[in-house]
Amino acid sequence: MKKIFFPVLIGLVAAGCTPKQSSIPEEWPWEDPTPVVTPSEDPSESPSEEPSEDPSDEPAGPGWAEVKDNSFGELPEGIRLYHATNLLDRQAEAWLATVDLTQQEFHVWGLNDPKLSGTKEPFQTPEKVYNAQGKPVLVMNGGFFYADGGTYYTASLAVENGKLLSPNINYASLDWVTMYYPTKAGFIRHKDGSMEAAWTYWVNASQHYIYQIPAENGYGKTPLKQPSSSFPEKGVKFEAQTAIGAGPVLLKNGEIKDTYTFECLQADKDVNCANPDPRTAIGATEDGLLVLFVCEGRNMTEGVKGYSTGEVAQILKDFGCKEAVNLDGGGSTCLLVNGKETLKPSDGHQRAVGSCVYIK
Repeated sequence: MKKIFFPVLIGLVAAGCTPKQSSIPEEWPWEDPTPVVTPSEDPSESPSEEPSEDPSDEPAGPGWAEVKDNSFGELPEGIRLYHATNLLDRQAEAWLATVDLTQQEFHVWGLNDPKLSGTKEPFQTPEKVYNAQGKPVLVMNGGFFYADGGTYYTASLAVENGKLLSPNINYASLDWVTMYYPTKAGFIRHKDGSMEAAWTYWVNASQHYIYQIPAENGYGKTPLKQPSSSFPEKGVKFEAQTAIGAGPVLLKNGEIKDTYTFECLQADKDVNCANPDPRTAIGATEDGLLVLFVCEGRNMTEGVKGYSTGEVAQILKDFGCKEAVNLDGGGSTCLLVNGKETLKPSDGHQRAVGSCVYIK
């Protein structure tokens, strides 16, 4: 079977997470952390006589409080915004939005690169995506990406309205001698409306699969064979209405996975999975709410270090997520609410990225 290679340097696949030197402005444009009101603090709220059947009325997970003022403008029905300043007994600046997809639409913008051959289409900041896509309510950065010689590449899955914009990259190596073929994470909303975190592998348009378990690769191990219709298990032909990829898978069927080793992501480089960092993730609750998550890190707010991918998995599980995937983090992490930034990006400004998710 023909193998697919690209002229990139080691580590560029996850370049979106790599720290970059930047001049941090002395004064941030962000205001002090948004005032939040919990139900117990708001005297205007009185207990309902009967519990609501609307899943969006369920209380937030530990550490989270709903933002109920208008600091980010009006939010439409079906979208709720939460803020946390302490998670897992550690100082945080984290934001989370829940989306009822019976009332709002889930979209993906990404470079149009369905064969992973590169494009002249440039990366875009979330702000540019916000303006180009009709000013959606929520915009969040998406998957991994890299550039080489004036050509732009996406390394992660992106599907919009049933069209494959790009698959997950299908190889990994530290030395370009020993080659691995890892199954990579994808967060998928199927055409029937169901959502899942899964592992995918792409060879070509007719050989693109979804798996419920990963191929158990790992740097330092003997590489496993290339995934196929029958390995690491029987593959299901890839299908999605909307999808975004990166890695690792954080939650599957309510269980913490954090499969960065199997996905050939390093613990202390690239995505820096085992160490605290700014993070972006996407997930779904048991009740079918879409969840968008970001957290600050690298002491952009004093004392806020960020979280490892395993810790993000725990945070999202505590919130009530059943499925979740880690997206590009570090300097790429960004969530806009009605065009307004929620946290301080670690580059000191928004980074141009290869894909974004947005809600409108």
